[in-house]
Amino acid sequence: MALWFECKVRYDKMMENGTVKKVNEPYLVDALTFTEAEARIIEEMTPFISGEFSISAVKKTKISEIFFDDSADKYYMVKVNFITLDEKSGVEKKSASFILTQASDLEGALARFKEGMKGTMADYDIASIAETPLMDVYPLDLSGDKKPETPETQA
Repeated sequence: MALWFECKVRYDKMMENGTVKKVNEPYLVDALTFTEAEARIIEEMTPFISGEFSISAVKKTKISEIFFDDSADKYYMVKVNFITLDEKSGVEKKSASFILTQASDLEGALARFKEGMKGTMADYDIASIAETPLMDVYPLDLSGDKKPETPETQA
């Protein structure tokens, strides 16, 4: 099971009008510890940011699953309540879970969520869907391919 950390990266960003603005953007990384999350976000962001940057915050999230869509550019947080029945008292119990979906718009997020939940046998209610400010998500790459192969490394 993945453990997701939200990391905020502070850096000087070149805006569309040519001005430089200091921004603090959130990213999501899969890591085991706060230290690993910070190291991973530094590794992921270094090729994309020219100049200095700092990690202004690292916090653990309650995201239980992510449904990716490579053609989309936004992330939506879906709060879903799973419904279980207490066998002793016969009362319905709801337990909240947070699932991140990648989509282009709200309707796409709902459709992607429903597609991801197709095989689920549990009953659930969607409590809310909201767009997040996340810029990107970096899952853990377990394949071991840290760097793309070049002709020199193939020999």
